[in-house]
Amino acid sequence: MAEHTPSDDAKEHWRNGNKLFEDSNFEEALVEYGKAIESDSEYPDAYFNRALTERITHDYDAARRDLERVIELQPDSADALLLIGDIAEMNKDLLGARFWYEKSLAANPDYTEAKTRLEHIDSILHPSKPASPGKTSEKQIQIEQLKPIKPAEQQKEVIEEGQIKKLAFYKSNVKFDRVIGLERVKRYLYENVVLAIQRPELFQKYGKKMGIGLLLYGPPGVGKSYIVNAIAGEANANVIVARINQIVDMYTGNTEKNLHAVFEQARQNAPCLVLFDEVDALGGKRNSGGTGENSAMRLAVNQFLVEMNGVEANPEGIFVMGTTNQPWDMDPALKRSGRFGDSVYIPPPKYGDRKKLFELYTRNTPRGRLSYGRLSRATAGYSPADIERICDKAKMRPLLHEYTRAQGRKLTMGDMMAVLKDPDQNSGSSLDEWYLMVKKDVISKTETQIVDGKKQVIEKEGKLDAEEKILYKAMIKDIKKNTKRLRVRAKKMQRWWAIHVW
Repeated sequence: MAEHTPSDDAKEHWRNGNKLFEDSNFEEALVEYGKAIESDSEYPDAYFNRALTERITHDYDAARRDLERVIELQPDSADALLLIGDIAEMNKDLLGARFWYEKSLAANPDYTEAKTRLEHIDSILHPSKPASPGKTSEKQIQIEQLKPIKPAEQQKEVIEEGQIKKLAFYKSNVKFDRVIGLERVKRYLYENVVLAIQRPELFQKYGKKMGIGLLLYGPPGVGKSYIVNAIAGEANANVIVARINQIVDMYTGNTEKNLHAVFEQARQNAPCLVLFDEVDALGGKRNSGGTGENSAMRLAVNQFLVEMNGVEANPEGIFVMGTTNQPWDMDPALKRSGRFGDSVYIPPPKYGDRKKLFELYTRNTPRGRLSYGRLSRATAGYSPADIERICDKAKMRPLLHEYTRAQGRKLTMGDMMAVLKDPDQNSGSSLDEWYLMVKKDVISKTETQIVDGKKQVIEKEGKLDAEEKILYKAMIKDIKKNTKRLRVRAKKMQRWWAIHVW
């Protein structure tokens, strides 16, 4: 196909869009690319660059439409085919991603990025396939850190008329050495969960009761669900993710049937870890009353208790894991011994762990010299999810530079700092707002009221009772520490200094 020559007006808008993109002004860049397309509706580079911008702003549907237009204009565009695969991978459609990476490689057999991505998708879909001798690739390490590994033979989910008929399960090849920090937590989980799954006869020999439920709790984005995959990988157990939106149904009786189906699937695929993510949404506290939404919640929790009692009486290689950001909202009956009686707090990463996270999330990227210590200071109080987001946005800068100038360059501290300085790309730590939000729920507070013309100070207790204050002591300590004015100011100062000075 003959190369398209865009109009001068379209090319000018395209160049303006590229400058805005490099400065991380994505919304304005989208406008300029749109004007380029309005001026020349057959300008493939304008469609492609707009798709890149839409991809980084997570507007995947729009990006896909623009990329399909690129392929109409340039059927052999290996870049467009690769980016469609990237979007499929972001949406966890691994088979779809593999299809598009294959097409990209077919369009350009020398396309190293397409070949690398295809190899790593295959390593995910076929974890039993032996890797190249000697070492695990850096790309594979990062993919394992970010996503659960699911083999191709994973069965499909089947849900008919609100009832679960089949649930997908998978094996995880993530291990504890992929979990950064948390050494004491990993040791506890290995001794109390992994060994219980691997060597149940050893526990029986010494009369050690095997727990069948464990609650992982902590702030959002700290990797609670990922740790469950690491446990499964260590124990070589199947994993079933019990999603609340699949279990809860509007019709009477379906929720209870779905809960039973989840545990039946686990028994059929033992040894098995059943993960209830955000378990407080399903096992919330039952209040008095018997009608409407509260009645449905009571029935759901009651069925949950029945199923957990059944597993306690006959474990059959099943271990139930729950994750939550707000353990105090769970029904007390679910937290007694034999259900989610044991709990483990997963804290945000410390200084040294944040350095390792930055190193991990940039490992598969051509990179210059990065000051991981400075990046760690600039993200004091950030979660792993926050750090991953910053690295992902910074990578787009050298990526677009190579595309627009046909000259590659490495990821630099300048790229990282540009993202950290930009309030549109770096909204700060997601944990700052979370700590302030939950403070009123768990910590007593004082209120001043005027009674008969006189001020009276009234202390109101939070949601936690005395037992819960002991049980969640580590989390409460973190909440108190991270909501103190002096601590908040110190974190902000540390971040500002690291970003703007050194």
